[in-house]
Amino acid sequence: MKLLLALVGLLATLILARLSEGTTPASPRVVETSVVQSCITEAKLLVDAAYNQTERSVKQRLHTGLASPMDLLSYFKQPVAATRRVIQAADYMHVALGLLEEKLQLQGSRSFNVTDVLTKPQMRLLSQASGCAAQDEAEKCSDKYRTITGRCNNKKRPWLGASNQALARWLPAEYEDRLSLPFGWTPGKRRNGFLLPLVRAVSNQIVRFPSKRLTSDQGRSLMFMQWGQFIDHDLDFVPESPARVAFTVGVDCERTCAQLPPCFPIKAVFTPPTPVLSLGSDFRSPSLSSQPRPPRRIPPNDPRIMNQCDCIPFFRSAPSCPQNKNKVRNQINALTSFVDASMVYGSEDALALRLRNQTNQLGLLAVNTRFHDNGRALLPFDNLHEDPCLLTNRTANIPCFLAGDSRSTETPKLAAMHTLFVREHNRLATELRHLNPQWTSDKLYQEARKIVGAMVQIITYRDFLPLVLGKARARKTLGPYQGYRSNVDPRVANVFTLAFRFGHTMIQPVMFRLDSRYQASAPNSRVPLSSAFFASWRIVHEGGIDPILRGLMATPAKLNRQDSMLVDELRDRLFQQVRRIGLDLAALNMQRSRDHGLPGYNAWRRFCRLSQPRNLAQLSRVLKNQGLARKFLNLYGTPDNIDIWTGAIAEPLLPGARVGPLLACLFENQFRRARNGDRFWWQKQGVFTKTQRRALSRISLSRIVCDNTGITTVPRDIFRANIYPQGFVPCTCIPSLNLSAWRGR
Repeated sequence: MKLLLALVGLLATLILARLSEGTTPASPRVVETSVVQSCITEAKLLVDAAYNQTERSVKQRLHTGLASPMDLLSYFKQPVAATRRVIQAADYMHVALGLLEEKLQLQGSRSFNVTDVLTKPQMRLLSQASGCAAQDEAEKCSDKYRTITGRCNNKKRPWLGASNQALARWLPAEYEDRLSLPFGWTPGKRRNGFLLPLVRAVSNQIVRFPSKRLTSDQGRSLMFMQWGQFIDHDLDFVPESPARVAFTVGVDCERTCAQLPPCFPIKAVFTPPTPVLSLGSDFRSPSLSSQPRPPRRIPPNDPRIMNQCDCIPFFRSAPSCPQNKNKVRNQINALTSFVDASMVYGSEDALALRLRNQTNQLGLLAVNTRFHDNGRALLPFDNLHEDPCLLTNRTANIPCFLAGDSRSTETPKLAAMHTLFVREHNRLATELRHLNPQWTSDKLYQEARKIVGAMVQIITYRDFLPLVLGKARARKTLGPYQGYRSNVDPRVANVFTLAFRFGHTMIQPVMFRLDSRYQASAPNSRVPLSSAFFASWRIVHEGGIDPILRGLMATPAKLNRQDSMLVDELRDRLFQQVRRIGLDLAALNMQRSRDHGLPGYNAWRRFCRLSQPRNLAQLSRVLKNQGLARKFLNLYGTPDNIDIWTGAIAEPLLPGARVGPLLACLFENQFRRARNGDRFWWQKQGVFTKTQRRALSRISLSRIVCDNTGITTVPRDIFRANIYPQGFVPCTCIPSLNLSAWRGR
């Protein structure tokens, strides 16, 4: 490996030396095409070397059992198949542009945007040589069924909402260098006049709370939280770069706190601004900040990390290919942006094919051939070369599951939801075959998939979102369906990928498993969350999915309060089972928002036409909490700088809702777009017949549980907090889906 890196470095030096001896003019107004070609060649060598070194290193750690928590997190955020090719093309492009810019600056040119000095043919050359151009290939559009990739949903712009495309930007990105470097990258660099606080310091001072302060939500069940995660995995997945060593120097980012692309470890120079003295002070003024202090990577007096020179590894999200001449970094969505049950069926054709049962012509999804759950199907196992799920229990020898989304095995609760919907697809396909024995395998698969997609839409918009936003507000802001509009951009917004992590605040620190009487009678009925991550063996060997689903239905969610935001099972012990020290989900969320170049709290308040607090008095009124406002300003100096995730979850909840005004606005915007810009929305004329729509309107998540498990008593309103037996009814009381409307003529 050292020899390979040395050769790559030598080759890069020779290329640069040869280029500097050429006839390239000193002025960046003209760039020789040969220089562009050389830079893309060098970029490919560097990126491929970084990918290969990372892959070998991670495999070795997984094989030897020395994997870190970050290995587990990163393994499930790694791109595969078409997503990997798209990201590799983007990395080629970005590294090549960086090399070109560096070369031209070495020749004495002032700072400039390198894409401005390239001709259209040169940009086309870069796009084609990197592989970015191949992503614009056309597809034939169908009116009958969705494509797996989401392409052709919009006939005029077939790529709109498709997988492996750039996320939407509702506001321009805000980077330290206006192009790609996140704020917090350069020591001493200020944002709006203030140094950004360490994300770990914000986590310790704002998010952390003693466990005795935890409050259960008397109005929402854990199933409410779990559905939120399930549909989030239907809408967005932003993969990390496949490289975990620096592109240019080959430094392993887990062995050092070096800050080199794509490594952005959780560290920063932290200088608290002048303590808040006056309610009316304007905290936009740079003069209020104190003099810089020596750099710190981890905040002092951190309750968990004692080594002040340490850092938490963090890897930047993979970039998208630059669009036109816009070099400002954006991230990609590996999934379709539609509510289409892609977490069940996949967002790439190759994966969708793997998920189907190829042994017969019945239109079924594949299931596990080694194990059953009391006679019912389990998810098939994936065939990972070095499987991280094996590390959570070395004697059980149970691999990770395979599903439409790579994160399905993150927790047994999430895996239970995936299992439930694979069973529902197979149940529907089997019934449809009895009604229509002449249908082909593909017809059975597509019709069952279409029904499952409609179910996910109905449960989300009819049952889930009104409990997120408050029923009155949801009725007003989402309103009845008005039909498909081809001019609506349905893409998931970059900010939504952070904002929808509000669900982290509703997670209980324990996974509950209940028996048929909804009692915690088994020895392992209460499993600490930190011991449940990637534990596929707990489903296979500890009772299947029924006890988990009962726990979700009959246990209240955690209530998000300003003095108790995120449990320490997530804030201090994330993926701890493979290493003594776990990760901090709150810190990761804030670092990710900086990585994505997301504007701060007030910019999004302005976007939503809400007030933008400027001082302690105004922020205290917005948060209805002067003490919390003071903490924020002591850390950030100005409300403008507050990270979007932290600021949004800190707002008081709206009446009947589980979000504040800012999150409500962002969610309404996203879910309106996902519905109105979907050509295959279940209520759109021609997608289903009138009789089929009437039948679908009776479906419920409770009924899906009844039809696919051994559970016979369920809540009538599954997302409400129901403490058994109040609110529970026999399955015979829950309406079933009448499939007679699908009988062929």
